[in-house]
Amino acid sequence: MSTTVDEDLLLASDPASAPAPTASPSPEPCGTVHRAIAILEAVAEHGSSTAKSISEHTGIPVPTVYRLAKELCAEDYLVHLRQEKRFALGYRLHRLAGRLHADLGVRPAVRREIDRLHAATKMAAYLAIHRGSEFVVAYVADSPACPRIKPMKFGFRENPHATAFGKLGLSDADSADRIRILGPCPLPNLTPKTLTTTTALDEELERVATSGIAWEYEEFSPGTTCAAVPLRDAAGTLIGSVAVSAPSPRYRGQRTHVEHLLRAAAERTGRIYRLGA
Repeated sequence: MSTTVDEDLLLASDPASAPAPTASPSPEPCGTVHRAIAILEAVAEHGSSTAKSISEHTGIPVPTVYRLAKELCAEDYLVHLRQEKRFALGYRLHRLAGRLHADLGVRPAVRREIDRLHAATKMAAYLAIHRGSEFVVAYVADSPACPRIKPMKFGFRENPHATAFGKLGLSDADSADRIRILGPCPLPNLTPKTLTTTTALDEELERVATSGIAWEYEEFSPGTTCAAVPLRDAAGTLIGSVAVSAPSPRYRGQRTHVEHLLRAAAERTGRIYRLGA
Protein backbone atom coordinates (compact mmCIF):
# COMPACT_ATOMS: atom_id res chain seq x y z
CA MET A 1 0.00 0.00 0.00
CA SER A 2 1.47 3.38 -1.05
CA THR A 3 1.60 6.51 1.08
CA THR A 4 0.82 10.00 -0.30
CA VAL A 5 2.71 12.91 1.29
CA ASP A 6 0.72 16.12 1.84
CA GLU A 7 3.24 18.88 1.16
CA ASP A 8 1.16 21.65 2.74
CA LEU A 9 0.84 19.61 5.93
CA LEU A 10 4.58 18.97 6.03
CA LEU A 11 5.31 22.63 5.50
CA ALA A 12 3.08 23.55 8.42
CA SER A 13 4.33 20.92 10.85
CA ASP A 14 7.37 18.92 11.92
CA PRO A 15 8.51 17.03 8.80
CA ALA A 16 10.54 14.42 10.67
CA SER A 17 8.10 11.63 9.82
CA ALA A 18 8.05 12.26 6.06
CA PRO A 19 9.41 9.42 3.88
CA ALA A 20 13.00 9.71 2.73
CA PRO A 21 13.91 9.56 -0.95
CA THR A 22 14.71 6.14 -2.32
CA ALA A 23 17.96 7.26 -3.95
CA SER A 24 20.46 10.05 -3.50
CA PRO A 25 22.79 10.53 -6.49
CA SER A 26 25.19 12.78 -4.62
CA PRO A 27 26.37 13.19 -1.00
CA GLU A 28 24.21 15.36 1.20
CA PRO A 29 25.70 18.86 1.68
CA CYS A 30 26.96 19.44 5.22
CA GLY A 31 25.65 22.33 7.33
CA THR A 32 22.39 24.23 7.22
CA VAL A 33 23.72 27.06 5.06
CA HIS A 34 25.21 24.64 2.52
CA ARG A 35 21.94 22.71 2.36
CA ALA A 36 19.88 25.87 1.87
CA ILE A 37 22.23 27.04 -0.90
CA ALA A 38 22.07 23.61 -2.55
CA ILE A 39 18.27 23.82 -2.57
CA LEU A 40 18.32 27.29 -4.15
CA GLU A 41 20.84 26.18 -6.78
CA ALA A 42 18.80 23.09 -7.62
CA VAL A 43 15.68 25.20 -8.19
CA ALA A 44 17.69 27.75 -10.19
CA GLU A 45 19.12 25.04 -12.42
CA HIS A 46 16.04 22.88 -12.92
CA GLY A 47 13.20 25.39 -12.55
CA SER A 48 10.24 25.02 -10.21
CA SER A 49 10.63 21.66 -8.49
CA THR A 50 8.90 19.30 -6.09
CA ALA A 51 10.57 18.52 -2.81
CA LYS A 52 11.22 15.00 -4.06
CA SER A 53 13.05 16.21 -7.17
CA ILE A 54 15.10 18.70 -5.11
CA SER A 55 16.04 15.83 -2.84
CA GLU A 56 17.09 13.72 -5.82
CA HIS A 57 19.25 16.51 -7.23
CA THR A 58 20.90 17.46 -3.94
CA GLY A 59 21.02 14.29 -1.87
CA ILE A 60 19.22 16.12 0.97
CA PRO A 61 16.48 14.04 2.65
CA VAL A 62 12.94 15.07 1.76
CA PRO A 63 12.01 16.09 5.35
CA THR A 64 15.03 18.40 5.48
CA VAL A 65 14.11 19.86 2.09
CA TYR A 66 10.64 20.67 3.40
CA ARG A 67 11.98 22.27 6.58
CA LEU A 68 14.55 24.45 4.83
CA ALA A 69 12.17 25.29 1.98
CA LYS A 70 9.65 26.55 4.56
CA GLU A 71 12.31 28.86 6.03
CA LEU A 72 13.39 30.05 2.58
CA CYS A 73 9.76 30.74 1.67
CA ALA A 74 9.33 32.76 4.87
CA GLU A 75 12.27 34.96 3.83
CA ASP A 76 10.99 35.19 0.20
CA TYR A 77 14.00 33.35 -1.30
CA LEU A 78 11.60 30.64 -2.47
CA VAL A 79 7.87 30.64 -3.17
CA HIS A 80 5.60 27.64 -2.67
CA LEU A 81 3.34 27.00 -5.67
CA ARG A 82 0.70 25.15 -3.67
CA GLN A 83 -1.53 23.98 -6.49
CA GLU A 84 1.42 22.53 -8.40
CA LYS A 85 3.08 21.36 -5.14
CA ARG A 86 6.37 22.81 -6.33
CA PHE A 87 8.92 25.36 -5.14
CA ALA A 88 10.18 28.22 -7.31
CA LEU A 89 12.71 31.01 -6.85
CA GLY A 90 11.50 33.87 -4.68
CA TYR A 91 11.39 37.56 -5.46
CA ARG A 92 14.00 38.59 -2.91
CA LEU A 93 16.67 37.05 -5.14
CA HIS A 94 15.94 39.71 -7.74
CA ARG A 95 17.04 42.42 -5.31
CA LEU A 96 20.29 40.55 -4.62
CA ALA A 97 20.94 40.09 -8.34
CA GLY A 98 20.17 43.74 -8.98
CA ARG A 99 22.63 44.81 -6.29
CA LEU A 100 25.32 42.54 -7.73
CA HIS A 101 24.81 43.91 -11.25
CA ALA A 102 24.95 47.44 -9.84
CA ASP A 103 28.19 46.65 -8.00
CA LEU A 104 29.74 45.31 -11.19
CA GLY A 105 28.71 48.50 -12.98
CA VAL A 106 27.41 47.11 -16.28
CA ARG A 107 25.75 50.23 -17.63
CA PRO A 108 23.63 50.19 -20.81
CA ALA A 109 26.31 52.15 -22.68
CA VAL A 110 28.89 49.52 -21.70
CA ARG A 111 26.65 46.68 -22.84
CA ARG A 112 26.22 48.42 -26.18
CA GLU A 113 29.99 48.57 -26.62
CA ILE A 114 30.36 44.84 -25.95
CA ASP A 115 27.49 44.11 -28.35
CA ARG A 116 29.19 46.29 -30.94
CA LEU A 117 32.47 44.41 -30.49
CA HIS A 118 30.67 41.10 -30.95
CA ALA A 119 29.09 42.32 -34.18
CA ALA A 120 32.36 43.77 -35.53
CA THR A 121 34.54 40.73 -34.81
CA LYS A 122 31.88 38.02 -35.27
CA MET A 123 33.28 36.53 -32.07
CA ALA A 124 31.91 36.12 -28.57
CA ALA A 125 32.68 39.31 -26.62
CA TYR A 126 33.07 39.68 -22.86
CA LEU A 127 33.27 42.32 -20.17
CA ALA A 128 35.12 41.27 -17.01
CA ILE A 129 35.28 43.45 -13.92
CA HIS A 130 38.21 43.53 -11.48
CA ARG A 131 36.54 42.84 -8.14
CA GLY A 132 38.86 42.47 -5.18
CA SER A 133 41.54 40.09 -6.39
CA GLU A 134 39.36 38.47 -9.05
CA PHE A 135 38.30 39.15 -12.61
CA VAL A 136 34.59 38.35 -12.84
CA VAL A 137 32.64 37.99 -16.10
CA ALA A 138 29.93 40.63 -15.92
CA TYR A 139 28.49 40.63 -19.45
CA VAL A 140 28.69 38.41 -22.55
CA ALA A 141 27.56 39.15 -26.10
CA ASP A 142 27.33 36.04 -28.26
CA SER A 143 25.09 34.26 -30.74
CA PRO A 144 24.52 30.75 -32.11
CA ALA A 145 27.08 31.47 -34.84
CA CYS A 146 29.57 32.92 -32.32
CA PRO A 147 28.91 31.16 -28.99
CA ARG A 148 30.67 31.90 -25.73
CA ILE A 149 33.12 29.45 -24.22
CA LYS A 150 31.45 27.17 -21.73
CA PRO A 151 31.19 27.79 -18.82
CA MET A 152 31.97 31.51 -19.22
CA LYS A 153 28.77 33.15 -18.10
CA PHE A 154 27.93 35.91 -15.63
CA GLY A 155 29.98 35.44 -12.48
CA PHE A 156 32.63 33.16 -13.98
CA ARG A 157 36.03 33.76 -12.35
CA GLU A 158 37.93 30.45 -12.18
CA ASN A 159 41.40 29.50 -13.47
CA PRO A 160 42.83 33.00 -14.09
CA HIS A 161 46.15 31.50 -15.23
CA ALA A 162 44.37 30.00 -18.24
CA THR A 163 42.13 32.88 -19.36
CA ALA A 164 43.05 36.07 -21.19
CA PHE A 165 41.23 38.38 -18.77
CA GLY A 166 42.62 36.42 -15.83
CA LYS A 167 46.15 36.99 -17.10
CA LEU A 168 45.47 40.73 -17.21
CA GLY A 169 44.51 40.71 -13.56
CA LEU A 170 47.55 38.64 -12.62
CA SER A 171 49.89 40.87 -14.65
CA ASP A 172 48.75 43.84 -12.57
CA ALA A 173 49.38 42.05 -9.25
CA ASP A 174 52.67 41.76 -7.41
CA SER A 175 54.30 38.36 -6.83
CA ALA A 176 52.85 37.94 -3.32
CA ASP A 177 49.32 38.58 -4.56
CA ARG A 178 49.84 36.20 -7.48
CA ILE A 179 50.81 33.41 -5.11
CA ARG A 180 47.79 34.10 -2.93
CA ILE A 181 45.42 34.19 -5.92
CA LEU A 182 46.78 31.12 -7.69
CA GLY A 183 47.46 28.86 -4.74
CA PRO A 184 49.90 25.95 -4.80
CA CYS A 185 51.67 24.71 -7.91
CA PRO A 186 51.43 22.98 -10.25
CA LEU A 187 48.51 25.01 -11.55
CA PRO A 188 45.44 23.17 -12.88
CA ASN A 189 46.17 21.66 -16.30
CA LEU A 190 43.04 22.30 -18.39
CA THR A 191 44.48 21.51 -21.83
CA PRO A 192 47.86 20.37 -23.17
CA LYS A 193 48.73 24.05 -23.71
CA THR A 194 47.87 25.37 -20.23
CA LEU A 195 50.75 27.10 -18.44
CA THR A 196 51.12 25.19 -15.18
CA THR A 197 54.41 26.50 -13.73
CA THR A 198 55.01 29.89 -12.13
CA THR A 199 58.13 30.36 -14.25
CA ALA A 200 56.26 30.00 -17.54
CA LEU A 201 53.32 32.04 -16.28
CA ASP A 202 55.54 34.86 -14.94
CA GLU A 203 57.24 35.15 -18.35
CA GLU A 204 53.84 35.33 -20.01
CA LEU A 205 52.60 37.96 -17.57
CA GLU A 206 55.62 40.13 -18.30
CA ARG A 207 54.67 40.06 -21.98
CA VAL A 208 51.09 40.96 -21.09
CA ALA A 209 52.18 43.92 -18.96
CA THR A 210 54.49 45.20 -21.70
CA SER A 211 52.15 44.78 -24.66
CA GLY A 212 48.88 45.80 -22.97
CA ILE A 213 47.05 42.79 -24.38
CA ALA A 214 46.68 39.21 -23.14
CA TRP A 215 46.42 36.28 -25.53
CA GLU A 216 45.34 32.79 -24.56
CA TYR A 217 45.99 30.11 -27.15
CA GLU A 218 43.86 27.03 -26.44
CA GLU A 219 44.94 27.11 -22.78
CA PHE A 220 41.43 27.12 -21.33
CA SER A 221 39.46 25.25 -23.98
CA PRO A 222 40.91 23.11 -26.81
CA GLY A 223 40.59 24.75 -30.22
CA THR A 224 39.68 28.20 -28.86
CA THR A 225 41.78 31.38 -28.71
CA CYS A 226 40.99 34.45 -26.61
CA ALA A 227 42.37 37.97 -26.31
CA ALA A 228 41.74 40.66 -23.68
CA VAL A 229 42.62 44.35 -23.28
CA PRO A 230 42.48 46.18 -19.93
CA LEU A 231 40.10 48.91 -18.78
CA ARG A 232 41.59 51.59 -16.49
CA ASP A 233 40.12 54.49 -14.58
CA ALA A 234 41.38 58.06 -14.67
CA ALA A 235 44.13 57.21 -12.14
CA GLY A 236 45.33 54.29 -14.24
CA THR A 237 43.93 51.65 -11.86
CA LEU A 238 42.86 48.41 -13.49
CA ILE A 239 39.08 48.12 -13.28
CA GLY A 240 38.31 45.39 -15.82
CA SER A 241 38.85 44.13 -19.32
CA VAL A 242 37.21 43.61 -22.68
CA ALA A 243 37.81 40.27 -24.37
CA VAL A 244 36.85 38.12 -27.35
CA SER A 245 36.94 34.39 -28.00
CA ALA A 246 36.55 32.27 -31.12
CA PRO A 247 37.75 29.01 -32.66
CA SER A 248 41.48 29.41 -33.34
CA PRO A 249 41.23 29.15 -37.17
CA ARG A 250 39.04 32.27 -37.22
CA TYR A 251 42.03 34.43 -36.23
CA ARG A 252 44.10 33.45 -39.26
CA GLY A 253 44.95 36.50 -41.34
CA GLN A 254 43.06 38.88 -39.05
CA ARG A 255 44.81 38.77 -35.69
CA THR A 256 45.99 42.38 -36.09
CA HIS A 257 42.51 43.45 -37.16
CA VAL A 258 40.92 41.75 -34.14
CA GLU A 259 43.48 43.37 -31.83
CA HIS A 260 42.70 46.80 -33.31
CA LEU A 261 38.94 46.32 -32.81
CA LEU A 262 39.52 45.05 -29.28
CA ARG A 263 41.73 47.98 -28.27
CA ALA A 264 39.27 50.46 -29.78
CA ALA A 265 36.37 48.87 -27.88
CA ALA A 266 38.37 48.93 -24.65
CA GLU A 267 39.21 52.61 -25.14
CA ARG A 268 35.55 53.52 -25.70
CA THR A 269 34.40 51.38 -22.78
CA GLY A 270 37.08 52.78 -20.49
CA ARG A 271 36.03 56.31 -21.43
CA ILE A 272 32.46 55.52 -20.32
CA TYR A 273 33.74 54.48 -16.90
CA ARG A 274 36.11 57.43 -16.63
CA LEU A 275 33.39 59.93 -17.51
CA GLY A 276 30.85 58.21 -15.28
CA ALA A 277 28.28 58.26 -18.08
